[in-house]
Amino acid sequence: MSAIVEDIETLTPRQIVAELDKYIVGQSAAKRAVAIALRNRYRRSHLPEEMRQEVIPKNILMIGPTGVGKTEIARRLAALAGAPFIKVEATKYTEVGYVGRDVESMIRDLVEAGIRMVREERTEEVREVADRQAVERLIDVLAPETAPRQSSIPNPFQALGSIFGGAMAPQPPQPPPPPPGPEVREARERVRAEIERGFYDVRLVEIEVEESAAPGLMLGGIPGMEAQGMDMSEMLGGLLPKRRVKKRVTVPEARRIFAEEEARKLIDQDAVKREAIRRVQEHGIVFIDEIDKVAGREGTRGPDVSREGVQRDILPIVEGSTVNTKYGPVKTDYILFIAAGAFHVSKPSDLIPELQGRFPLRVELSSLGVEDFKTILTQPRNALTEQYRALLAVEGVTLGFTPDGIEALAQIAMEVNEQTENIGARRLHTVLERLLEDVSFEAPESAGEVTIDAAYVREKLEKIAANVDLSNYIL
Repeated sequence: MSAIVEDIETLTPRQIVAELDKYIVGQSAAKRAVAIALRNRYRRSHLPEEMRQEVIPKNILMIGPTGVGKTEIARRLAALAGAPFIKVEATKYTEVGYVGRDVESMIRDLVEAGIRMVREERTEEVREVADRQAVERLIDVLAPETAPRQSSIPNPFQALGSIFGGAMAPQPPQPPPPPPGPEVREARERVRAEIERGFYDVRLVEIEVEESAAPGLMLGGIPGMEAQGMDMSEMLGGLLPKRRVKKRVTVPEARRIFAEEEARKLIDQDAVKREAIRRVQEHGIVFIDEIDKVAGREGTRGPDVSREGVQRDILPIVEGSTVNTKYGPVKTDYILFIAAGAFHVSKPSDLIPELQGRFPLRVELSSLGVEDFKTILTQPRNALTEQYRALLAVEGVTLGFTPDGIEALAQIAMEVNEQTENIGARRLHTVLERLLEDVSFEAPESAGEVTIDAAYVREKLEKIAANVDLSNYIL
């Protein structure tokens, strides 16, 4: 278990909400719901085995307009828990048997996210050892006269002969290389020191890089293979020999490539797959956005392969089933599903009853007001005003926002949301970009101090915001 997952066990629901407050403004009901769901995972892990099998996660349905924090809450929760996470849109799936993605692909994508997460952790654990071995390989490239090492790459013809049952003549054992003398050791140490201090950073070297023998060869036309993520290169990766290609790269890039290759050799890939599947099954989070777009009853408009058909296909995955992936079968019984939608046209009761029952917790997220916008602009760690300050500081521009400037910005964003489509906090992106357009354009030639006050905001935005037709297109 990763250090992040271990840390989350010490966080109470109140502390989880406090962590989410650093990035998301308001929406306390939604934060409380996901905090309890996360804490319940910790509680479940400490139950007796027999009871643990009976406790399933209580999936959550978030209802609220776009841009109020639904996706961000789920994403930050997954990052906080160190859990495999994926966000999908319900509208991109179709009923099984029709052209398009089937709903099981969301679990396969979640497993891929888990594989990447675990692989990165394992790579970090062996980074120092891999880097040391990469430096040794670099020394062999930069100073080949200092007793280059014997290649450990197997003979491809011998490998193919063993695959197809051919008998190959036994290779005579190679005598071990003589131990390096004092001059060789001294030369290697000198090259090592020069690599570490960056003496070779601008030098180009020619290296050999491993490539798959059959990259990206999919089993097209074979029913079920593509759906299960079968890849010919995956199936034959352990049989066919690796192909080596020569590349000309800088020394730092060569060091990075060698370190990645050495890390792959040090990592047990089977253990990575097992751990990733375990995390997906026990800690995985799937965020299904736009669930309202597939809400619809068959009695009103007839069956629709992209509406009720998708609901029927999502149902067994949310209920708990086994999905085949190229890394092995994955049970979805204990994956936490968070669905979200605006439900402007449809309503949650338009979902099929069975699916409604699988999302027992419902939280409504409120629209954002002027005070919320002011908070979003100033308080979160990733506040937009701080982002623009940092971006323009690169050009030597010191950007400042006065309290009345923040107030004016929030007011205009609120008014535009009311007059046009309500896109929540995303409106602040368009308003700020329009406000700072001239400053950003002229920044490389006019470094200095710029203060954004209410007068500046009104000068740049008031006419656009007041004109509904213009704000529809510009803001």
